[in-house]
Amino acid sequence: MQPKISLLSDQLIKQILDEAFQLMMKPGIKVQSPEARQLLAAAGAQVDPTNDVAHIPVEVAAPALESAPKQFYLYNRLGEPVVNYGGEAVHFDPGSSAVHILDADTLEHRPAYAPDLVRIIKIAEMLPQYDAQSTAVVCNEVPKAIGDLYRLFLVLMYSSKPIVTGAFSVPTLQNMIDMLAIFAGGRGALAEKPRAVFDVCPSPPLIWSEFGAQNLIDLARAGVPAQMVSMPLAGAAAPVTLLGAVVQHAAECISGIVIHQLTKPGAPIVWGGAPAIFDMRKGTTPMGAMETAMIDASYAEVGKALGLPTHTYLGASDAKIVDAQAGLESGVSAVVGALAGINMISGAGMLDFLACFSPEKLALDAEAIAMAKRLLDGVRVHTDTLATAMFEGINFKGEFLKQKVTRQLFAKEQHIPSAVIDRSSVRGWQEEGSLDAFARAKARAEALLKEYQPPQIPAEQVQELLKMVKGLAHQAGMDSLPGIE
Repeated sequence: MQPKISLLSDQLIKQILDEAFQLMMKPGIKVQSPEARQLLAAAGAQVDPTNDVAHIPVEVAAPALESAPKQFYLYNRLGEPVVNYGGEAVHFDPGSSAVHILDADTLEHRPAYAPDLVRIIKIAEMLPQYDAQSTAVVCNEVPKAIGDLYRLFLVLMYSSKPIVTGAFSVPTLQNMIDMLAIFAGGRGALAEKPRAVFDVCPSPPLIWSEFGAQNLIDLARAGVPAQMVSMPLAGAAAPVTLLGAVVQHAAECISGIVIHQLTKPGAPIVWGGAPAIFDMRKGTTPMGAMETAMIDASYAEVGKALGLPTHTYLGASDAKIVDAQAGLESGVSAVVGALAGINMISGAGMLDFLACFSPEKLALDAEAIAMAKRLLDGVRVHTDTLATAMFEGINFKGEFLKQKVTRQLFAKEQHIPSAVIDRSSVRGWQEEGSLDAFARAKARAEALLKEYQPPQIPAEQVQELLKMVKGLAHQAGMDSLPGIE
């Protein structure tokens, strides 16, 4: 039995949805895309042309919620289904879009560059705890005009895993879809076996920007999965209560689903987000706070009640270095997300309110994820009797190590962590250098980089991708492709 947590009653979920539908009518949803407004108006929503506000009745929203798929898969480079978006399946990927990297030697935050992203991709590729890759950091030497597609380009070059990515401008998205189609065998084949899901973000409170709404429309038309990342900020850009933030999240997501499904019923879409509370003392948005995790678990519960695939941002920390706070916040929130049965949990490797990425933390977070996944496996019955048969012949001696069943079941019952987790005696720890967790994670990251083997990609696909990206880079003023070895 998979263990679970539940924070909401059926009555509360009903009230959340009822109030979300009320918000969609009054004050309504500000929709800044003319095409999205036309879709809504044609479906029966009342659109005010003076302020671009759409008043979306439940009669328009309900069919969209019905047509949205309850499950879909992301595929790896070989076309194998790897990530199950739906039900109680739980997957993890690194966090995305950090602008800084933690220098492991100086512990300073510095701008991230393409070689940093390549290093992160290689480490994530080698860690089985990460079911998907992400476009983890912004490459500061790459012009913003092609920054999104360039990050995807590097992931495609160095990884075979599915990808969580995003396009933060309208023109970039089409290029990114074409890049993915190179490896799928065309856009039609990509829709059949998508390798990537694209984050699409409404703006709190209750706004779908022109590029956000247009991305929903374009992704639906292409049949490429969209992942809504609603970001209510409780107490600042959302009501101060956790439930109030969940209601806002629901209104933003349902309105996004309506736009998306009106474009193409049945196109895959994810009920996701990255909300946070607002720390009144510091003016910050703590992603490692328990209340943030509670908002996430709650909105996921609402999404599951609607039968939709789910996503969230957990497993991150607000600490500035990889210290005890980083481990505490990342580990606890990863377990909360896992117990909530959220299909994709992003955030591993991230520090400083998602602004900084640490490859070493990525290695350490993998251990927390492994523990969370072991918890999800639950307590299993492996033998006919739970214990009595194992006491035969023991004669009051602690000699269970001698039993054949101990050797048979040891690896099934216990997760064996990597050397990042110290289980030595004090003497053994001292003999191994008296390293702390960060030092062990640093050594682990370096070892994984040495073990990394690039994916085997058909030469013609590589050449087609390189030709495309070189052309786009040249248009943006770049003479070379950083990060390519």
